[in-house]
Amino acid sequence: MTAFRIREYEEADEAAVSSLWETTFRDGSPRNAPDRIIRQKLMTQRELFFVGVLDSRVISTVLGGYDGHRGWIYHLAVHPEHRRAGFGRELMQTAERHLRALGCPKINLQVRTDNSGVVAFYESLGYAVEERLSLGKVIG
Repeated sequence: MTAFRIREYEEADEAAVSSLWETTFRDGSPRNAPDRIIRQKLMTQRELFFVGVLDSRVISTVLGGYDGHRGWIYHLAVHPEHRRAGFGRELMQTAERHLRALGCPKINLQVRTDNSGVVAFYESLGYAVEERLSLGKVIG
Protein backbone atom coordinates (compact mmCIF):
# COMPACT_ATOMS: atom_id res chain seq x y z
CA MET A 1 0.00 0.00 0.00
CA THR A 2 1.31 3.42 -0.89
CA ALA A 3 1.57 6.23 1.64
CA PHE A 4 0.01 9.60 0.79
CA ARG A 5 0.68 12.54 3.05
CA ILE A 6 0.10 16.27 2.95
CA ARG A 7 2.66 18.76 4.16
CA GLU A 8 3.65 22.37 3.71
CA TYR A 9 5.64 23.24 0.61
CA GLU A 10 9.44 23.16 0.94
CA GLU A 11 11.91 24.89 -1.38
CA ALA A 12 13.18 21.49 -2.54
CA ASP A 13 9.71 20.88 -4.04
CA GLU A 14 10.01 23.65 -6.65
CA ALA A 15 10.97 21.51 -9.65
CA ALA A 16 8.31 18.89 -8.90
CA VAL A 17 5.60 21.51 -8.35
CA SER A 18 6.59 23.37 -11.52
CA SER A 19 6.44 20.15 -13.52
CA LEU A 20 3.04 19.25 -12.04
CA TRP A 21 1.60 22.68 -12.85
CA GLU A 22 2.98 22.61 -16.39
CA THR A 23 1.23 19.26 -16.85
CA THR A 24 -1.99 20.32 -15.18
CA PHE A 25 -2.49 23.98 -16.11
CA ARG A 26 -2.26 24.86 -19.78
CA ASP A 27 -2.23 28.67 -19.49
CA GLY A 28 1.09 29.77 -20.96
CA SER A 29 0.81 33.34 -19.71
CA PRO A 30 4.09 34.63 -18.23
CA ARG A 31 2.22 35.86 -15.15
CA ASN A 32 1.22 32.24 -14.51
CA ALA A 33 4.73 30.83 -14.76
CA PRO A 34 5.18 28.34 -11.91
CA ASP A 35 8.39 29.91 -10.59
CA ARG A 36 6.67 33.29 -10.36
CA ILE A 37 3.60 31.92 -8.57
CA ILE A 38 5.76 29.95 -6.15
CA ARG A 39 7.97 32.96 -5.38
CA GLN A 40 4.92 35.17 -4.77
CA LYS A 41 3.18 32.61 -2.57
CA LEU A 42 6.26 32.13 -0.41
CA MET A 43 6.10 35.85 0.42
CA THR A 44 2.43 35.71 1.48
CA GLN A 45 0.95 33.05 3.75
CA ARG A 46 3.42 30.36 2.79
CA GLU A 47 1.86 28.22 5.53
CA LEU A 48 -1.16 27.84 3.22
CA PHE A 49 0.87 26.22 0.42
CA PHE A 50 0.44 22.46 0.62
CA VAL A 51 1.79 19.57 -1.38
CA GLY A 52 0.53 16.02 -1.50
CA VAL A 53 3.32 13.45 -1.50
CA LEU A 54 2.93 9.85 -2.59
CA ASP A 55 5.93 7.61 -1.99
CA SER A 56 8.24 10.67 -1.73
CA ARG A 57 6.93 12.17 -5.03
CA VAL A 58 4.93 15.42 -5.13
CA ILE A 59 1.72 14.54 -6.98
CA SER A 60 -0.62 17.32 -5.87
CA THR A 61 -0.79 20.89 -4.62
CA VAL A 62 -3.15 23.49 -3.27
CA LEU A 63 -2.65 27.14 -2.38
CA GLY A 64 -4.89 28.84 0.13
CA GLY A 65 -5.27 32.50 0.92
CA TYR A 66 -7.20 34.54 3.46
CA ASP A 67 -7.61 38.30 3.43
CA GLY A 68 -9.59 38.61 6.67
CA HIS A 69 -12.91 38.56 4.83
CA ARG A 70 -12.88 35.56 2.46
CA GLY A 71 -10.66 32.62 1.82
CA TRP A 72 -9.50 31.60 -1.61
CA ILE A 73 -8.28 28.37 -3.17
CA TYR A 74 -5.77 28.41 -6.00
CA HIS A 75 -3.80 25.82 -7.94
CA LEU A 76 -5.45 22.67 -6.71
CA ALA A 77 -3.66 20.18 -8.93
CA VAL A 78 -3.46 16.40 -8.93
CA HIS A 79 -1.20 14.64 -11.40
CA PRO A 80 -3.37 13.00 -14.10
CA GLU A 81 -2.06 9.53 -13.16
CA HIS A 82 -3.43 9.93 -9.63
CA ARG A 83 -6.82 11.54 -10.13
CA ARG A 84 -10.02 10.07 -8.72
CA ALA A 85 -8.17 8.50 -5.80
CA GLY A 86 -9.25 11.04 -3.16
CA PHE A 87 -6.02 13.05 -3.09
CA GLY A 88 -7.68 16.29 -4.26
CA ARG A 89 -10.41 15.87 -1.67
CA GLU A 90 -7.83 15.40 1.10
CA LEU A 91 -5.92 18.50 -0.01
CA MET A 92 -9.11 20.57 -0.04
CA GLN A 93 -10.03 19.35 3.44
CA THR A 94 -6.56 20.34 4.66
CA ALA A 95 -6.83 23.81 3.12
CA GLU A 96 -10.35 24.26 4.52
CA ARG A 97 -9.23 23.19 8.00
CA HIS A 98 -6.35 25.69 8.00
CA LEU A 99 -8.54 28.51 6.68
CA ARG A 100 -11.21 27.74 9.28
CA ALA A 101 -8.54 27.90 12.01
CA LEU A 102 -7.72 31.43 10.82
CA GLY A 103 -11.38 32.45 11.28
CA CYS A 104 -12.27 32.29 7.60
CA PRO A 105 -16.08 32.17 7.20
CA LYS A 106 -16.31 31.41 3.47
CA ILE A 107 -14.06 30.11 0.71
CA ASN A 108 -14.17 31.22 -2.92
CA LEU A 109 -12.50 29.72 -5.93
CA GLN A 110 -12.61 30.19 -9.65
CA VAL A 111 -12.92 27.54 -12.33
CA ARG A 112 -12.95 27.98 -16.07
CA THR A 113 -16.50 27.77 -17.36
CA ASP A 114 -15.64 24.99 -19.82
CA ASN A 115 -14.09 22.75 -17.15
CA SER A 116 -17.20 20.78 -16.20
CA GLY A 117 -15.24 17.92 -14.61
CA VAL A 118 -13.58 20.27 -12.14
CA VAL A 119 -16.88 22.02 -11.43
CA ALA A 120 -18.42 18.61 -10.62
CA PHE A 121 -15.48 17.81 -8.32
CA TYR A 122 -15.98 21.00 -6.31
CA GLU A 123 -19.74 20.50 -6.20
CA SER A 124 -19.12 17.04 -4.70
CA LEU A 125 -17.24 18.83 -1.90
CA GLY A 126 -20.17 21.14 -1.17
CA TYR A 127 -19.18 24.14 -3.30
CA ALA A 128 -21.88 25.75 -5.42
CA VAL A 129 -21.83 27.89 -8.51
CA GLU A 130 -22.73 31.43 -7.44
CA GLU A 131 -24.29 34.00 -9.71
CA ARG A 132 -21.31 36.31 -9.84
CA LEU A 133 -19.30 37.82 -12.60
CA SER A 134 -15.55 37.48 -12.17
CA LEU A 135 -13.58 40.51 -13.29
CA GLY A 136 -9.83 40.82 -13.46
CA LYS A 137 -7.16 43.33 -14.37
CA VAL A 138 -3.48 42.59 -14.85
CA ILE A 139 -1.48 45.23 -12.98
CA GLY A 140 1.98 43.75 -12.87
